[in-house]
Amino acid sequence: MELVHDQKKTEQYRKRAEELVAQMTLEEKVSQTMHKTPAIERLGIKAYNWWNEALHGVARAGTATVFPQAVGLAATFDEELLEQIGDAVSTEARAKFNMQQAGKDTDIYKGLTFWAPNVNIFRDPRWGRGHETFGEDPYLTERLGVRYIMGLQGHDEKYLKTAACAKHFAVHSGPESVRHSFDAKVSEQDLRQTYLPAFEACVKEAKVEAVMGAYNRTNGEPCCGSKRLLTDILRKEWGFEGHVTSDCWAIKDFHENHCVTAGPEESVSLAMNNGCDLNCGSLFTYLEKAVKDGMVDEKRLDEAVVNLFTARMKLGVFDQKGENPYDKIPYTVVDSPEMKKLNEKVSERSLVLLKNKDHLLPLNKEKIHTIGVIGPNADNRRALVGNYEGTASRYVTVLEGIQDYVGEKIRVLYSEGCHLYQDRTSGLAEANDRAAEVRGVCEASDVVIAVMGLDASLEGEEGDTGNEYGSGDKPNLNLPGLQHDILKLAKESGKPVILVLLAGSAMAVAWEEEHLDAIVQGWYPGAQGGTAIARLLFGEANPEGKLPVTFYRTTEELPDFEDYSMKGRTYRYMKQKALYPFGYGLSYTEYDYRNVELVSGGIESEKGVVLQAEVQNTGKMDGIETVQVYVGLEKDGAPNPQLKKIVKLPVKSGETKKIEVSLQKEAFMLYDEEGKQVLYPGTYHIYLGGSQPDERSLELTQKAVHQVQVIVH
Repeated sequence: MELVHDQKKTEQYRKRAEELVAQMTLEEKVSQTMHKTPAIERLGIKAYNWWNEALHGVARAGTATVFPQAVGLAATFDEELLEQIGDAVSTEARAKFNMQQAGKDTDIYKGLTFWAPNVNIFRDPRWGRGHETFGEDPYLTERLGVRYIMGLQGHDEKYLKTAACAKHFAVHSGPESVRHSFDAKVSEQDLRQTYLPAFEACVKEAKVEAVMGAYNRTNGEPCCGSKRLLTDILRKEWGFEGHVTSDCWAIKDFHENHCVTAGPEESVSLAMNNGCDLNCGSLFTYLEKAVKDGMVDEKRLDEAVVNLFTARMKLGVFDQKGENPYDKIPYTVVDSPEMKKLNEKVSERSLVLLKNKDHLLPLNKEKIHTIGVIGPNADNRRALVGNYEGTASRYVTVLEGIQDYVGEKIRVLYSEGCHLYQDRTSGLAEANDRAAEVRGVCEASDVVIAVMGLDASLEGEEGDTGNEYGSGDKPNLNLPGLQHDILKLAKESGKPVILVLLAGSAMAVAWEEEHLDAIVQGWYPGAQGGTAIARLLFGEANPEGKLPVTFYRTTEELPDFEDYSMKGRTYRYMKQKALYPFGYGLSYTEYDYRNVELVSGGIESEKGVVLQAEVQNTGKMDGIETVQVYVGLEKDGAPNPQLKKIVKLPVKSGETKKIEVSLQKEAFMLYDEEGKQVLYPGTYHIYLGGSQPDERSLELTQKAVHQVQVIVH
């Protein structure tokens, strides 16, 4: 999809911004470079707070639609849907902004500059903030990030709907506990092949308005003051024209934790001189002294302030009310029935069916009298929303979703089972104080639905989580507390046990895979999550989600958490078999692929390599198949076959659809050790099917993927 923002219009905004900034004093200019900016009444400039969040809905500013967490959105593998969600979020954002402006409310989280999406790569499943990302794959992250940004920023010729921000630039994925002092050392090859592609696409294709630097250093340079990242790559190589913001209070880390500068004045000079325009925080007050002392050229400060006012002008806030089409969006669109309906649909489409022994699911309402619902996440609202969330007007937990769905016809028995991570639910009780209740519930039930996992109190950002892990990262991939013991109790009852995992990351559930009857990965499924999960369990919705991350068998097989080399990490470089592979997810129906053929093998041609295939839904249920195309090169040191194309294909029961897929030259190119993109001679294998072509996916799905070859001389 092409963007239509008019380049001439941007140049006009920049000229207006330059004229405005030319009238400011040094003190006034400096005041505009921090996230909370004061009004300059003599120039008609209102107060503005740059800090706002919209990771999966408008966050932290009152009522808004709370969509599934970003990693759940990634499981849809659907870029069109991501743009639709981005558009819904920006519609609510404008409605709320219009309401707030009318009330003269310019507080934090009330602006139009949203610090989302997070396009970091979910490199290690222990990372607490991984659920804010679109998973472990650069291509999937790139496609979803680009389209979410397009939804947020809109397609008006004159105005941005909201301003999006690609974060955290770059090479950032934990550990949280040392992020303020950590140096992420990365090879040129990994930098270019894994860590930068999504950012590059967000800049070049989506024309993202802002980029946020990361807390850590990359190869010695603090990211928010990195000449290599912010000037050489972002501005000069990629042609970025928006503004750069620091992460919050990251610039004081330069002297306090990274120890690369002697104090605040040096730190703000390093950041400003290397291309950071906006300080989330207040350290940029030192810029006034830095300019006077000759450490920062005032022209560079002018450039930063012009970048910032250009962004505000693109948003239309300096134009007459009514000139901007988004000024007319009424507050009543927020949390409307249409938004709730979209949210429920998105939630359904994010769910991943990992196991379904003997087709236990979907459950038949007519054959069940009593359902046992157990587990600490069954009635946990926090497990619906993840972090960076808004406030929903109604939350539907899994327990409530099941109760609402079955009504009076089926008895629903409930036990919390255990605390999420402690060994008892009540401080005065003995350990495992709900075991007897779990036994009683399971014995009295025809089927048991166990809702386990994590919530954002256990995995998240350093300082945000409120548990014994402290840092926000997971110490291991195991189910915490007594959850595993409770699942064993449920299994001992002899009743069919369905595990619903609510977690934002991969869990080591090898025992569960072996012993339980069905497993659904629910992520943090949003405020309507319970409704969506109930509909899926009873067959009103057909699971179509695919894993955007690898599920490993054990914590022990992971490389060192602080090692940023991609060797042995993610589906692209791992050698061992996964428990559940990236790209895997079952359906209630069956899809058959046939007549897969190469129509054109011209890698260098304009159309590229073109494949055709037929996909038939041979099952009894309508569904949406996620057609995945992987490319692998026969070469020592090359990655495993990598995802290079996705087709979301609705296919009715009994229907056959023909698809055509084209792969451009870039899909075959790899980066060498110097970070240069190369088309190597050799045999390239192209795989097309419903999963990746690894051995474990074939074991789990019992379906081979089709492959064709292209030889490059």
